[in-house]
Amino acid sequence: MSLPRAVKIVEVGPRDGLQNEKQFVSTDVKIALVDRLAAAGFQNVEAASFVSPKWVPQMADGAEVMAGIARRPGTIYSVLTPNMKGFEAALAARADEIVIFGAASEAFSQKNINCSIAESIARFEPVARAAKENGIRVRGSISCSLGCPYQGDVPVTSVLDVVQRMAALGCDEIDIADTIGVGTPKRTREVLASVTKVFPRERLSGHFHDTYGQALANIYAALLEGIEIFHASVAGLGGCPYAKGATGNVATEDVLYLMNGLGVETGVDLDQVVAIGDFISNAIGRTNVSRAGRALLAKAKSDESAC
Repeated sequence: MSLPRAVKIVEVGPRDGLQNEKQFVSTDVKIALVDRLAAAGFQNVEAASFVSPKWVPQMADGAEVMAGIARRPGTIYSVLTPNMKGFEAALAARADEIVIFGAASEAFSQKNINCSIAESIARFEPVARAAKENGIRVRGSISCSLGCPYQGDVPVTSVLDVVQRMAALGCDEIDIADTIGVGTPKRTREVLASVTKVFPRERLSGHFHDTYGQALANIYAALLEGIEIFHASVAGLGGCPYAKGATGNVATEDVLYLMNGLGVETGVDLDQVVAIGDFISNAIGRTNVSRAGRALLAKAKSDESAC
């Protein structure tokens, strides 16, 4: 299969990227991050999370962030909603899309939310129904689609089962997520080749972590399977809670550099994203883990000094 002509990059840095930061990131910085990303051309920005502050204190200011952003026409602002209370907050915040999440691994589901996969999906039925009634998009994210920190290998049949359950809820998009970054291109293609038989290819997205340095290779493998939506986090924000010291989300700058090199359109300005990566890294005192971002920053500084 030939590569897609264009892809959509979902920027997850403001939510998935920042949620694991131990020091609270100010609301003003979060708002500036979301606004700058939207201005760079992202069609979809994961902006906030409406979960209990007890569990994710970093996301306690979700309502303030959503109230403070300068909404750009055509941009989808997504929020994570684990239950009806979260959905009601998302509705009040005028979210364009809610994100619900399940796992392809029974061990992961039991260990993290103390219930089976089937029970976890059932909990989202009223949330998805309410979203549809209010004209809000629903995205389903499937953790551990390429491997689990507790059970190891995850059968493709398990991924297919959850995809079909998510589809039955009415999900507009479904994320195939490599939560701990153990996937390889061969496995990525096997999983996606199977999943595309039960859910529309154009509504599937790849969410790859770079723990083992395989994220870009897996994204290329997904492109070969016709996947047209990918998640990424500016400056590589976000750690992997199941692999201490490991990197988490693939860096947006690296993904954009890859797409530009392949001639695949994204509609996103790489230079702006490099500057945004520098901005947020400095704002939170964190090392920018994007290789392309660091290289392009160094090149820009070198060019400036040569003038």
